[in-house]
Amino acid sequence: MKIGIIVGSVREGRAARTVAEWVQATADQREEATFEIVDLADFDLPMLTSPVIPGMANRQYDDERVVRFGRAIDQYDGFVFVTPEYNHSIPGAFKNAFDSLAPEWMGKTVAFVSYGADGGIRAVEHWRSVVANFSMHAVRQQVALSLFTELGQDGLQLQERRADELDVLVDQLVAATRALVLQDQPVA
Repeated sequence: MKIGIIVGSVREGRAARTVAEWVQATADQREEATFEIVDLADFDLPMLTSPVIPGMANRQYDDERVVRFGRAIDQYDGFVFVTPEYNHSIPGAFKNAFDSLAPEWMGKTVAFVSYGADGGIRAVEHWRSVVANFSMHAVRQQVALSLFTELGQDGLQLQERRADELDVLVDQLVAATRALVLQDQPVA
């Protein structure tokens, strides 16, 4: 199984990359799946302006950057969305990236690690309704980090309980992904 850890911010000075690296360091201690970081900033995705709805494009997108992003996303069985909360919601660049594709997300698993003034919980609430549209299977556990007390110029200064919370999140994501992957295996 391959799990993509999506860095959900493209802003200068973002904390999302640091958080994603913490997630990967924890997840890499597992043998049940491979975890890789997918950084939205590496794709320079255009604003979604295509006249063809991504769900109808059959992976034939009209911008090579979107095609490349689609190929990257398509290879994963599940995801950890590392999402900041911007203005009580989802970051625009992350939502645009998500909306630029369709079948690449369909029916896959997803877990959320968020951060913000209130732990990014409102962004995750919005993400849960968004991913449901593509029949994604969101695990219950989430990790919600405080922008003010756990992220700063000195890097991550996580509360002690965060390691356990992340372990539960990874447990749930791996179990859900395994169930979906096995469900899609041909019967011998």
